[in-house]
Amino acid sequence: MSAIELQPFLHDARLSVAAPSFCAARPDGRIAEGADGFYHGDRRILSRLEVGVPGVPNAPVATAEGADGHTAFVTVLRGLAEETADPVTTLERRRELHPGRLVERYTLHNAGGRPARLRLEVRAESDFAAMDTVKAGRSGTPVRPGPHDGGLRWNDGPLTAVLTLTPAPDHLDAATGTLGYELELAPGQSWQAVLECTAEHRDGDLFPPADRTPWTAPEVTGRDHHLAHWLTRSHHDLRGLLLTDPLHPADTFLGAGAPWFLTLFGRDSLWAARMMLPLGTELAAGTLRTLARRQGRAVDPATEEQPGKILHEVRRAEQHLDTGAHLPPSYYGTADATPLWLILLHDAWRWGLPAAEVEDLLPHAEAALTWLEEYADADGDGFLEYVDSTGRGLSNQGWKDSSDGIRFRDGRIAAAPIALSEVQAYAHEAAVKTADLLEAFGRPGAEHWRQWAERLGERFRDRFWTEDEQGRYPVVALDGDKRPVDSVTSNLGHLLGTGLLSPGESALVAQRLTAPGLDSGFGLRTLDAATAGFNPLGYHTGSVWPHDTAVAVHGLARAGRHEDAAPLADGLVRAAAAFEHRLPELFAGYPRDRYTRPVPYPASCRPQAWSAAAAVLVLQAVLGLAADAPGRRLWVRERVPAGYESLRIRGLTVAGLPIEVETDHAGAVRLRAPRGFTVTVLS
Repeated sequence: MSAIELQPFLHDARLSVAAPSFCAARPDGRIAEGADGFYHGDRRILSRLEVGVPGVPNAPVATAEGADGHTAFVTVLRGLAEETADPVTTLERRRELHPGRLVERYTLHNAGGRPARLRLEVRAESDFAAMDTVKAGRSGTPVRPGPHDGGLRWNDGPLTAVLTLTPAPDHLDAATGTLGYELELAPGQSWQAVLECTAEHRDGDLFPPADRTPWTAPEVTGRDHHLAHWLTRSHHDLRGLLLTDPLHPADTFLGAGAPWFLTLFGRDSLWAARMMLPLGTELAAGTLRTLARRQGRAVDPATEEQPGKILHEVRRAEQHLDTGAHLPPSYYGTADATPLWLILLHDAWRWGLPAAEVEDLLPHAEAALTWLEEYADADGDGFLEYVDSTGRGLSNQGWKDSSDGIRFRDGRIAAAPIALSEVQAYAHEAAVKTADLLEAFGRPGAEHWRQWAERLGERFRDRFWTEDEQGRYPVVALDGDKRPVDSVTSNLGHLLGTGLLSPGESALVAQRLTAPGLDSGFGLRTLDAATAGFNPLGYHTGSVWPHDTAVAVHGLARAGRHEDAAPLADGLVRAAAAFEHRLPELFAGYPRDRYTRPVPYPASCRPQAWSAAAAVLVLQAVLGLAADAPGRRLWVRERVPAGYESLRIRGLTVAGLPIEVETDHAGAVRLRAPRGFTVTVLS
């Protein structure tokens, strides 16, 4: 029987990111197994990097994570120069990750009373494995290095990696990738060395790193609050995920997440930029323009490109997924990125994106609207559907894009073409908001798109609503035979605040979201716990995705249902604290009354752009903050929920101007707006 290839776990790894580079290691700093590695541009540059003394146990005792890819590991060299039970010889390993460069600073210290004689060895290996190979649980074949200036050099086609040590090692064996020193440390003496590994692709980076941060740093002071720590950690993590468009290096966007998705993703990059709007519009502008430059222009069945369509993802090479899918380097298989692009353009305008920048993008917006009307509804039934026309692409093309992500209540998998509920909501919101843009900028078509949205809303109300013993609710999708896919899912939260639902319908959706079947206590499960096939560790079939819950929290707030939003927001903040304020891509959907801490999903990305940016969206929802920069207006809640009293919030902006918010001991909100802005306080 052949061995099963299993996706490697990451939950116990120490992860750092400096896009387009990433590092995953054991808790003691070793790069040694599974998905461990120093990666650059979707390729594993180092598959092994171990430091130690042969024959001497190297026991980890401390790990300290700093900002911007800095991590310190401390281990004890057991038994070395010891005279009592007390450890005396330590190895400190300070790791710095930079784009295309890994630096490690080693410090050996002998705190004992006798000399420590040792042979310190560094062992390095490279397999240049592609990311899809690693994700599938396969290893690459180690590449034999050659000596290079007292270090090692690996080559694989256009890729080159060079590893050096300072001071130069006493011995080097290129055949085994081993470098080492013969050392004697007197009592109280320390010794230091620096390792540096660089990676370079002959053609340069697919998406180069950013050299500045296109948003203001959020700051929450006052009482100690986990939301403040989540915001701070997210700020640093998001800086690590920043990439630039090589076609216009001034434009930045967020790579979706590390390690699996550290590249341009339409849906993820758009959602993350939208969540970050209260900190500035520059990220949104860069994301919009980067995607607009790659907007579909022709019909290409192989890539699923269509005129006006916004792409799904971009890689340097074709991906071979463990599901059997083969995705081309530029892949357009997504149903939601195009309406999300339109929504972001409008919302960035409302938060103060300069009119000239908005106007430059309106031709792309009109092309996107044409895609909604002429291509997204393949069968002419008035709904946006998707189907993998290639037989090699993604079978599901919403955010729940795993093959089993859309299912009936009895566990049956829905067959394509599939019309997702949230995609109809995005399309409705996109049509209405883009109509406002067209009208504001004197372009034709506004009334057409308002009527288009109204008709979509009527069809949705007629076809997507169903009923069970708990009452009426919208189904997750219509399948290829136009049957309602009747499972209760977290997708409900994406309908709120889009204009698709009436106040009464929003109340029904809120009841479902806050019921125990979906609300785990740490966030929303992707699938109701009573559904056949529910799995708390299922990627889209019972797990909790932080961005998904944050979208629901914000949607509830936009629908005026703040009391329903507050406990969901609190659950996410509690979860963030349990993950050291770095919320992963997803975690398990076990109930909080069963486990007091959220259970990790073992293969989850950390950091993930929209999980980190969710901190800003939750803050916005808690404050009830909304903006209309062209109209010089702001909205804020009269009072924040319990637990958010006595806070001072800086770093928020509208139209590039600072906003400051304070909450007093009773939760009353005071907003200091820029000159010329009026503030409406909502009860």
